[in-house]
Amino acid sequence: MLPVRLRDFIGDADGWIYAVSTYDNVDTIGGVLRYVPQPDGTRIHPSGRRYTKYDFDDAYAFIARHKPQYAGLLHRIPYADVTKIYKPDQEIGRIAATHPRVKKLVDLFSLPAGTIGCTGSLLCQLDDTTSDIDMVVYGKYWFTAQGLVQQGIRDGKIEGLSADMWRKVYEKRKPEITYDQFVLHEMRKFNRGQIEGTYFDILYTRSYDEIRSAPAGKGDVIGKMTIEARITDASLAFDNPAVYLVEHESISKVLSFTHTYSGQALDGETIEACGICEQHGNERWLIVGTTREARGEYIISKTLLEQDPLTEAGDS
Repeated sequence: MLPVRLRDFIGDADGWIYAVSTYDNVDTIGGVLRYVPQPDGTRIHPSGRRYTKYDFDDAYAFIARHKPQYAGLLHRIPYADVTKIYKPDQEIGRIAATHPRVKKLVDLFSLPAGTIGCTGSLLCQLDDTTSDIDMVVYGKYWFTAQGLVQQGIRDGKIEGLSADMWRKVYEKRKPEITYDQFVLHEMRKFNRGQIEGTYFDILYTRSYDEIRSAPAGKGDVIGKMTIEARITDASLAFDNPAVYLVEHESISKVLSFTHTYSGQALDGETIEACGICEQHGNERWLIVGTTREARGEYIISKTLLEQDPLTEAGDS
């Protein structure tokens, strides 16, 4: 059986559906509860079964009440309780066949089989008219897709985000940086757009042969730190967690567990990062996104901000 990996979904014996949120799934599967079958649910599966969608805080509260044995930093589901595994790369053909906008994105990317998928509500067949499109691209092919998003916007095949949509994304994420700083960083990522008015993301996930080296586990907490450092390797900056190797006197890696700061800086750039320092073996890592909204934590590219006179470094 193929390993369960980030951005897969799983279902348990009660029909509860979880988004897999880590690569560390050897003994149990780490995820977050997303959908629960309930008679008054507003999401309707093709079978006719109704589901309620749970946001982050409500999901943790619901697990604490009803399945406390799964509770933790992530919900930890034993393999014995798993009855279904949803894999974005295996279901992309079905999804594209019934969702024209997904088909157009698949055609735009034209990537090899097994390197692209679709996750989220579309994967679980629980989408509605408000659903976004969460495309997944695996390993090195993500960068091909990123370039095609940029080219597609330039050619008018897909749309960039409107000012209203940027504001909506900013207000949803509530980052510790100003709106102008946020948009300046986001505009060069080319990991999102709109197709026929529907918002989409392209989400990075490691290929199967890259999973073993993914960061796992919580280290010993040293304390809160703000550092300035030069990026030496940003090749996994769009992963979850985003990983930045840095040149710094005490910190070897900066990790972001919030999507807001993925792809935030490029190789060779200088960043300012504020987060929690953890000891991992003989290394110290700076962790950004230790809470859901990463209050008081951030990453900015000082190099990028210095190139733009309209922005200033610092918190909002």
